[in-house]
Amino acid sequence: MSNNVIPVFFSIDDSYAPFLSVALSSAIKNSSPDNNYKAIILHENLSEEHKSRISALSKDHFSIEFVEMKSGMESITDRMSNRLRCDYFTLTIYFRLFIPAMFPQYDKGIYIDSDVVVVGDLAELFNTDIGDNLIGACADRSVVDVPPLAMYMEEAVGVDRHSYINSGVLLMNLKELRNAEIDTNFLRLLNTYHFDCIAPDQDYLNAMCNGRIYYLSEAWDAMPTEDKPEVEDVKLIHYNLFSKPWCYDGIQYGDYFWDYAADNVYLQDIREYKDNYSPQQKEADSQCLELLVSRGASIAKSDVTFKKIYESGEKVRL
Repeated sequence: MSNNVIPVFFSIDDSYAPFLSVALSSAIKNSSPDNNYKAIILHENLSEEHKSRISALSKDHFSIEFVEMKSGMESITDRMSNRLRCDYFTLTIYFRLFIPAMFPQYDKGIYIDSDVVVVGDLAELFNTDIGDNLIGACADRSVVDVPPLAMYMEEAVGVDRHSYINSGVLLMNLKELRNAEIDTNFLRLLNTYHFDCIAPDQDYLNAMCNGRIYYLSEAWDAMPTEDKPEVEDVKLIHYNLFSKPWCYDGIQYGDYFWDYAADNVYLQDIREYKDNYSPQQKEADSQCLELLVSRGASIAKSDVTFKKIYESGEKVRL
């Protein structure tokens, strides 16, 4: 039976339930009843009310399952190098690294962040042949033109700036990732070197999977950018970093989000969240973005980086 299922993994904590609901709703609306999809929600402290409201989205061909993540990550603590966007600590960003070991019944799967809307059919993504590569992902175009971050990608992570991938959408070769023991190697690197990171799980994935990545069309991970036109024939929109339409007006691709949120059970909650997003929060976002950029430049010059450890002969790549 598992061979006929399209497993789609998400990871959230309680605060992100409304946005996951919109993401799931969009994926379901654009799915085909000819396929058998299964959304697997990896979560940390998700309330029963949220589980109930999200479960109600399920269809005969698109089931929803919740899996709580608790053990095995005690060594991942709240420190700057483990924070998302430099301001937010959540274990959920690391859950994707444990999917291969946790779900041995699947040889292939999709992982998607919850700050997305899915405009295409995920079966098309799932059926992409990535050969014996570990993952399929999109190059991160959102920050490639920011010089300090480009330097960080190349000098700290050790990946060409145009090859650095965004980890918000992953087509995972779960069989090969299990063979490579990604979870064990991630924890070994984390606990041995405590690399300073600006995008924790993403940087580890880039460093470990370098050379075994299949590059997907950017239509599968289109991210708002200030100076670039929208991607044509978009399949999935990812509201990365601070480009959240539930926080700000005028976000590129923002209309897609509100279209899918229009009949969602969380619509009122999301509207209230946006209405209450304060000037202080917006100023904090701006400061965090500045910090992220400045940290990128400083980390690139530090003594312990993925690149330097790799060049010393230690195992970094899978």
